[in-house]
Amino acid sequence: MDKTLFEDLQQSLKEAVAIRRSEIAPGKVTEIHTPDAKAIRDKVGLSQTEFAQLIGVKVATLRNWEQNRRKPTGAAAALLTIVEKEPAAALRALH
Repeated sequence: MDKTLFEDLQQSLKEAVAIRRSEIAPGKVTEIHTPDAKAIRDKVGLSQTEFAQLIGVKVATLRNWEQNRRKPTGAAAALLTIVEKEPAAALRALH
């Protein structure tokens, strides 16, 4: 391994430890919004079965999201975000 690369890696690890210990602030913080499936379903006024069918997932999957045992990811998270932000348009498109 190149000496410069090794030194850069060492410095990065030292910075990571310092950030973890709250000794320095991170350069950038990225927060990922996880849609609240239950709040979204309540907002559109559908039962678990109706909402699961509407968005194309199993009722058990929806229950896991609502009970925070799992988190929606990828296309499911994107679809929930659309329903959250534009419920009328999403419901029209999905019915």
